[in-house]
Amino acid sequence: MANSKTKLSNGKTIPTLGFGTWMMSEPEQLEIALNKALEVGCRHFDTANVYGNEQLIGNVLKKWFDQGKITREELFITTKLPPIGMTPAKVLYFLRLSLERLQLSYVDLYLIHVPFGFSYTSDETIPFKDGKVVNDMNTDLIGVWEEMEEAVRLGLTKSVGVSNFNEEQVQRICKVAQITPVNVQVEMHAYFQQRELRKLCASLDVVVTAYAPLGSSGRSPFHAAANIPFNDLGLLQDPLVVEVAEKHQKTPAQVLIKFLLQQNVVVLCKSGSPERVQSNFDVWDFRLNPEDMYRLESLDKGNAGRSFIWDFFPGAQDHPEYPHKEVLFREK
Repeated sequence: MANSKTKLSNGKTIPTLGFGTWMMSEPEQLEIALNKALEVGCRHFDTANVYGNEQLIGNVLKKWFDQGKITREELFITTKLPPIGMTPAKVLYFLRLSLERLQLSYVDLYLIHVPFGFSYTSDETIPFKDGKVVNDMNTDLIGVWEEMEEAVRLGLTKSVGVSNFNEEQVQRICKVAQITPVNVQVEMHAYFQQRELRKLCASLDVVVTAYAPLGSSGRSPFHAAANIPFNDLGLLQDPLVVEVAEKHQKTPAQVLIKFLLQQNVVVLCKSGSPERVQSNFDVWDFRLNPEDMYRLESLDKGNAGRSFIWDFFPGAQDHPEYPHKEVLFREK
């Protein structure tokens, strides 16, 4: 299947539809899903240190390389700096660790995963005390960004960007950057359309990537394991989404993906089911008309539609760089 590409501000390109891998660390399931994604034409894969699956992804890609099925140059691989690495001294260290696990000499995009930092005790451990994460209250975003730039100069990554930053934090980086962020990855879906952030990024020539484009209902077991309430948004069952899907003889998921793609947003989809992987990438043979887009735009709930507030990292909200203070206000 074909996949379109979006040009980044540094002249490189990113496939507009990618495969996300959060909560996919079970080897057999991940291998099956990755193989299916590659088979249907996906060339953009997103992972992170904290996902715990970089080695598994690297193993699958190596098999494809060794069998001559694909070349490194055909792929776009993204990984991320973990919150325990949010100090200038740890940026290159954790990137090299990710490259070792992925069995690659470079990634195409390296993102700061979150703007807040946790104290470092080991490569694999997020420290907790009295039920809360141990924050590093001295997180220096500018200092960290300078080392992200150094990663580009060293050829360890082709491009750099940020994830889960708010508008002020994005602007702060862009004002001082010698190598500017090409990408901002955030939660985005029909209930939470991030209009202000998208407007800012357009003015800065920064491409926006959406994670959780379907509302991420599959993360309920993750919350349950952490004993944290999770309210499924029910986006896939929304009557308007279902109506538009039936009109185009497509699934609600395909409509929600297409809704973002038509707004020049890069979209990350995730599924452990080969059938859904194929379905999610089968979005190139239809187009939503202006009326469809207008009606879907009306679903936006603003900040009330945000579902990722990092409650599975209790105490992160106390960090000075916690990006969603308005959510804390909303919940009081």
